[in-house]
Amino acid sequence: MTKISEAEFAKICNGIYEDREIIIKHNPIGSDEEVLLWMLLSVLISYLSLDENEIPCFPNSTSLETYRQAILFIMNDRKSEDFEVEKYLEKLC
Repeated sequence: MTKISEAEFAKICNGIYEDREIIIKHNPIGSDEEVLLWMLLSVLISYLSLDENEIPCFPNSTSLETYRQAILFIMNDRKSEDFEVEKYLEKLC
């Protein structure tokens, strides 16, 4: 199982934050915050090389809270050290 350090996670979040305007412009799938968390979730799925059965399933509609919970679920067992994921999510929201 691939793990991620706080430094790596912070770098990904900071990159998304820095590029937020272009990400939001080219991904009009929901609110700005939803788009940024959707992007983070997508990057984590790729970065952590998640199998299809490890990717959280979504109900018919998604929301900011859906993406937040999916990211927290993924990160729960994949942090290489203990750190607070929520503080990074707050910056994106």
